[in-house]
Amino acid sequence: MSNFFFQNKIRPWVLLSVFVIVALILWNTNILFQILKEEERTKMELWATAQQELIENSDLSRDYGILAFDVLQKIGVTPMIQVNASGYIKDFKNIGWDIQRDPDSLKLYDLLSELKLENAPIAIRYKEVVNQTLYYGDSELLKKLQYYPLALLLIMALFAAVLFFFFQTSRVSEQNRLWAGMAKETAHQIGTPLSSLMGWITLLKEQNIAPTSVDEMEKDVDRLTVITERFSKVGSLPELHDHDVARATEEAILYLKKRSSQLIQWTWDVPTNEIRIPINLPLYSWTLENLIKNGIDAMKGQGGLTIELVERKNEVVVRVSDTGQGIAPKNVKRIFNPGFTTKQRGWGLGLSLVRRIIVDYHQGSIAVLKTEMGKGTTFEIRLKK
Repeated sequence: MSNFFFQNKIRPWVLLSVFVIVALILWNTNILFQILKEEERTKMELWATAQQELIENSDLSRDYGILAFDVLQKIGVTPMIQVNASGYIKDFKNIGWDIQRDPDSLKLYDLLSELKLENAPIAIRYKEVVNQTLYYGDSELLKKLQYYPLALLLIMALFAAVLFFFFQTSRVSEQNRLWAGMAKETAHQIGTPLSSLMGWITLLKEQNIAPTSVDEMEKDVDRLTVITERFSKVGSLPELHDHDVARATEEAILYLKKRSSQLIQWTWDVPTNEIRIPINLPLYSWTLENLIKNGIDAMKGQGGLTIELVERKNEVVVRVSDTGQGIAPKNVKRIFNPGFTTKQRGWGLGLSLVRRIIVDYHQGSIAVLKTEMGKGTTFEIRLKK
């Protein structure tokens, strides 16, 4: 309940708060940028005025001329270029060009073209004697400040990604706990009637009533016991022990063959020698059952089913092939995703559980070896020896 409340109540407020904070920071950054830009504009206009006053120095007091000269010397770090009416550069300051190292003046005019695009020029006029124009660019501080919103947005995007990953992981974890709880509850509920069935079978055996039927009933009850054990293990890490995978494979095939349609043509190639590898026997049998039942469903209860087990030096390969309808190419990469199914009444859990059992628990691999629409599909499992 607390996790549900967190995801459905707190998350919208968190996202809204983040959005508001980012908007306020960007708004204040833009205001600061405009203030600094206006201050630089004022400083450049003051510099242009001082330049003009210095030209008129002959008509001013000596102290005022010194003051104008002092203003001209304290331009700061703002890049600027001063040109005459013909466009010829008369003076420049704070420009990344050194005539001693690079005598090519064309680069200076390239820099002038860049400054013309950054800010509006300032005219310097004195009667008909002086007709000059001052071009200036943004200081390093302003240029860095321009990229600050982008850096902030990048940081917030990363934060949002982390937040999304956290909520997604939390949601998946909650779903996993829900499925594990449902599986364990199912195992618990099956346990009670199962114990009763075992008692009735024992009673029928003692009275020697229909021995053949009772034997088959006992096999089904044993299978229910295995299924109960499988469900009880959902959500916990299963233990692997050395088992004869060839025998386990053949037992699973024989059990399903007796309980499947007579229209299924069964073919299997399983070595008769013992092949012991670390597996969890109930989960391995569950995997085979899922693949075989999927094949039978794909053939709609009629067709050929082939199971092959091949022993190699470092691994065991199990292939399950059917002559069913095949898998559409667009679905091949999606069939192992939880919830994905092409069946009208399917839950989309079978193949996702198969993948989890083989890949996560047994450190093996499972894939669609080949499939063709209208001709069938072959699944391949690889298990390390």
